[in-house]
Amino acid sequence: MARLAAGAALILLPGLFTVVQPAAAQTDDEAIQLAAAQGSQGSSKIGTQGWDVLTTASVPDGGEKVSAPGYPTKGWLPVKVDDAGAPGTELTALVQNGKCPDVYYSDNMRKCFGYVDKLGPVVTKPFSDPWWYRTDFTPDFKPGQFAKLTIPGVVGEGDVWVNGKQIATKDLVSGAFAGHTFDITPLVRPGRNTLAIKVYPNDPLKMYTLDQVDWGQIPPDNNTGIQYPPELQISNALSGDNAHVNQDTAADGSKSALTAKVDVTNNTTAVQTGDVTAVITQPGGLPIVVRQQVTVPAGKKQTVTFGPDRFSALRISRPKLWWPYSMGDQPLYGLTTAVSQRGVLSTSSKSSFGIRSISSRLVGKSSPAPEGARKFGVNGKEFVFRGGGYAPDLFLKYDKADVAHQLSLIKSLGLNGLRLEGHDMPQDFYDQADRAGLLVIGGFLCCDAWQPEDASKLNERDYRIMHDSAYSIGQRERNHPSVFNYGWSDNEPIPRQESETLKAFKESDFNVSLVASAEYKSTPTLGQAGEKEGPYDWVPPSYWYDTSHFDPEDSSRTNAGGSWGFSSEASAGHTVPTLDSIKRFLSPAEQEKLWKEPDYNQYHANFETGHGGYAFGTLYTLDNSISNRYGKWNSLESYVQLAQIANYENTRSQFEAFLHHSTDKDNPSTGIVYWQLNKGWPTLLWSLYNNDGDQAGAFYGAKKANRPLHALYGYDTNSVTLDNLGGATESGISVQSKVYDVNGKVLDDQTASDLSLGSQVVRNDVIKPKVPAATVPPAKAQVFFVELQVKKNGKLVDRNVYWLSTQQDVVDWEKTLGQPQATLSQYANLQDLQNLPKATVSAKASTTVSHGQATTTVTITNTTGKPAVGFFLRADVRRGTADGRELPGDNQVRSASWDDNNATLWPGQSQTLTSTYPVSELNGATPVVSVTGFNTGRLVVCA
Repeated sequence: MARLAAGAALILLPGLFTVVQPAAAQTDDEAIQLAAAQGSQGSSKIGTQGWDVLTTASVPDGGEKVSAPGYPTKGWLPVKVDDAGAPGTELTALVQNGKCPDVYYSDNMRKCFGYVDKLGPVVTKPFSDPWWYRTDFTPDFKPGQFAKLTIPGVVGEGDVWVNGKQIATKDLVSGAFAGHTFDITPLVRPGRNTLAIKVYPNDPLKMYTLDQVDWGQIPPDNNTGIQYPPELQISNALSGDNAHVNQDTAADGSKSALTAKVDVTNNTTAVQTGDVTAVITQPGGLPIVVRQQVTVPAGKKQTVTFGPDRFSALRISRPKLWWPYSMGDQPLYGLTTAVSQRGVLSTSSKSSFGIRSISSRLVGKSSPAPEGARKFGVNGKEFVFRGGGYAPDLFLKYDKADVAHQLSLIKSLGLNGLRLEGHDMPQDFYDQADRAGLLVIGGFLCCDAWQPEDASKLNERDYRIMHDSAYSIGQRERNHPSVFNYGWSDNEPIPRQESETLKAFKESDFNVSLVASAEYKSTPTLGQAGEKEGPYDWVPPSYWYDTSHFDPEDSSRTNAGGSWGFSSEASAGHTVPTLDSIKRFLSPAEQEKLWKEPDYNQYHANFETGHGGYAFGTLYTLDNSISNRYGKWNSLESYVQLAQIANYENTRSQFEAFLHHSTDKDNPSTGIVYWQLNKGWPTLLWSLYNNDGDQAGAFYGAKKANRPLHALYGYDTNSVTLDNLGGATESGISVQSKVYDVNGKVLDDQTASDLSLGSQVVRNDVIKPKVPAATVPPAKAQVFFVELQVKKNGKLVDRNVYWLSTQQDVVDWEKTLGQPQATLSQYANLQDLQNLPKATVSAKASTTVSHGQATTTVTITNTTGKPAVGFFLRADVRRGTADGRELPGDNQVRSASWDDNNATLWPGQSQTLTSTYPVSELNGATPVVSVTGFNTGRLVVCA
């Protein structure tokens, strides 16, 4: 459905407006049935058959010729659209045409296209010139009909041409999200038509677009291009668009009053009367059908509203509520609208929405959070938000299957949502999030034009683009139950930026919780955000459990990352993938530098050299912590193995700490956004999974912390906390705690039984394990293990093992506060882990296949005769032979997702791990399972 952005006038090209007479009669019911069957009648994406793209430096002609149907494009770059229907960026065009094979491998992108080491204007040829994007379209357009073209924004700015005529300049078409609609009726002809957009280079410091901040490498084209597909709407005299549903849902979800709206435009020079119908389909119930007649003056637009006061059927008692997946189901309602005259359908639309209520408030007042911390609730149930920062593909290429896989990984992690900073996604992304039951935090980007420092440098055009961008964002996201929160990033908005944005959100009926900043900042209108940011580089696991340290001179509470308040972005920095993944994107030379040169600026970290402060291009700080805590490594393999253990330990601690302290009434932890979930390309920085789906130690540490029924060990209290992150009360629960020394001797064994826990409830001090007393050098450090087992009605449902030291991490808070990493006066000494006696394990595996999905299970048993722990045991599904041998080369089944991994077992103990994946990924080979451990050999068994 084409959209008209508020504040951008519908441009009516003169000359050919006539009243359309009906060609054939239809009943209203027939029109509705047709609308329901066809979805958005008369509206379509332009360019789905492909685009031709080329730099203007190679095109001598102007828009009059380039946009003329039949213009020769020999030598141009043919581009296939992505799954959103868009051609993407200039780099997309080059990569599709073979200009840089393996662009994600090593530093090939730099070798092919040049290097950019800071945000700003495009300075690299050929990207510093404008580029032409050109496509043909053949609409089903009849004489007397009307045509409207929507340009949903460009990354950069654009001049728009249709069939040899310019319909807009870059003064209007500017910004990644600011949509504009144009009446092109006089220009459209039967047969082939042409749309051409001259896209000017993106400058994220001056344009309201998007960029990659410091998340990785900056594409040399600055993502210049088209992220969302242009759309064309063909209609009769009356056309409808902007259809949506507003809801007034009780806080507890017991009832909801719905209001359906659709904008009806009279495209003619005479008054027009027509019929507007809306159908709301209910999951498992009868549809609600409402109709009314509308009379629209010539050339005007009128909003038709179906409200509950006039249409009582729109008051729904006990609606089917949408919940996050861990708390309930995700039923979706449907909205179909139709605009017709005398029984002839002109336009229609079809969309879905969910009914749910969202609450947002400030809770707890303390010295760190004097006005309280932001806490969210859904349908009357408050919860601890646990998510991560999501990044789109580096070239903005949208892939439905890849998104589906990533959302499944996020759910596998046990997270209940994700955060989008400045990268609002195509419609399908939100549709998938709705169905997946994942919450989405949206918001504006930091560190560029979206975060103006000086209002005196802004003009009316800036504010218009801000307004139009917010209006289009609101239209795209308003009906999605997954989108529950939107806000600004590091800084609160300047006053008029805020007022223009809030005005546009209200005009578009985008009614979600709004926050002023991702830091502890406020505005007079929105009040205190109640959030904080950082750290971003390595800190010890115990850092997350701190609730008392903050810099009183920094009211934003940045880099005071302990588990209090709502942390909008924080992590311990770099993530080291598995060796399988590393070999896919790092060259042999880069692999060698990974374990030999901590100071080396890894291209797949980011463009920042050095270390300390806000420089994240090297793994120095992580490597320094590993060598001090775990000891030295002597090969790539041993480095990767130690890094897996360190990343697991830290991500688990981060999420568990925020659950552990969520019960603090005075200074509660209310949410944590891990920075980041992923990257748009292979990465060594800030990720829980890599772009190949790799699930390294960080992934399984986070997954362990977010299991639905889980026991955790609090580093600060040396006590056990039990949490229930599911949607129902759990009873018949027991928790057992065992403390072991490195030789397998049991030092303490306690059990708490007959426990019951409600949904989203966290209970502290379930058990107080007796652990060895802390020591300080020169006394010898003692490494020990704490094993927690949760059983429901006697069946094991959660097993969690910690490796700890009597010589603990000690943070030097005076040197740490204000910094994105920690300075330690003492590192925990876990180096005795490298002296663990060798252990032996056995494994039995099997695979079943159903409907194209394979399920592989492996039972791993510690068969060591003496009391030797099998530490950090990892299973991988691989392609192999019938006799249980691995095939050569890259044989890992990348999409295989395990219910648990990185297990630790004592002699005689077994654990069964289960993995699912598409059977097609075996490529006809036999599945085998490899099992590796920190102190075991490698074992491969047929599955």
